[in-house]
Amino acid sequence: MTPREIVHELDRHIIGQADAKRAVAIALRNRWRRLQLDDDLRAEISPKNILMIGPTGVGKTEIARRLAKLAAAPFVKVEATKFTEVGYVGRDVESIIRDLVEASVKMQREEAMKGVRARAEDAAEERVLDALLPPARTEDSTGDRNSGTRQLFRKKLRQGELDDKEIEVQVSAAPVGVEIMAPPGMEEMTSQLQNMFSSMAPNKTKSRTMKVKDALRQLIDDEASRLVNEDEVKLKAVDAVEQTGIVFIDEMDKVAKRGEHFGGADVSREGVQRDLLPLIEGCTVSTKYGMIRTDHVLFIASGAFHLSRPSDLIPELQGRLPIRVELDALNVEDFERILTEPSASLTE
Repeated sequence: MTPREIVHELDRHIIGQADAKRAVAIALRNRWRRLQLDDDLRAEISPKNILMIGPTGVGKTEIARRLAKLAAAPFVKVEATKFTEVGYVGRDVESIIRDLVEASVKMQREEAMKGVRARAEDAAEERVLDALLPPARTEDSTGDRNSGTRQLFRKKLRQGELDDKEIEVQVSAAPVGVEIMAPPGMEEMTSQLQNMFSSMAPNKTKSRTMKVKDALRQLIDDEASRLVNEDEVKLKAVDAVEQTGIVFIDEMDKVAKRGEHFGGADVSREGVQRDLLPLIEGCTVSTKYGMIRTDHVLFIASGAFHLSRPSDLIPELQGRLPIRVELDALNVEDFERILTEPSASLTE
């Protein structure tokens, strides 16, 4: 899509803010242009990160979210005030990339399950028919897969005539979770320990009695999960994060250094800014899916900057956010348009 087409698509959902739409549209188009280059030249091009400046409620978050949805890119929104400097109690900024990878894995798994859904539906249908017509001991029985009775039941099943009939099926049992209490900032270690214990538990099935329509839905999910190649999903997810990931950091103005700060440890302000520097500039973050490089992740920071200014951010961070866009405050006319013009507005 060209920047003009991207802006037109954003106009369907967001009123005003033409400058911000234009900036993110150009950033998205430049990403597409970078992916068309040779590998050696592609590695030399980094995204131009964006700083959005505007009051609360004018559409900063929605612009970034719609852009990610439009590009089918992994997206995560975080608040800068939720993080503390590395070494202190609290979440460190590297958890942003871990959350982004988790979002990407979920996206890729859903996409993979859509690709195998037809095969999963066929397999689930056969399992339901097996429950309705248990196979007999002899080969020439009516329980044979090509028998007339089975085809008759198949027709009734597809027409919904058997939806309310109860059957007993074997479904995957949810693994027994291991709850581990961990101090703040140790969530990643806790997650790894829980995954380790879960992988050690054997895959079990349990017998459940349910209606045909509910059993069919459950069995489709079970079969799709078996057909999906998890290793391929993880590889695609990591690549999607590194090439097309988008991180939206809100409330950046809250971590800007203000005039009233006098000495002491600045754990959640300047320290967080300094920790964000390598992340935005490009570094390698360790996750349970492997090492993730952030060189080509697009970072969009935003803040109201009522009590502080963008110049209050540390100079190094200002240099990592070269594109600045000021969003306009909404007026009465804008609110009227919001109620009537966007797709799926309240008045529709």
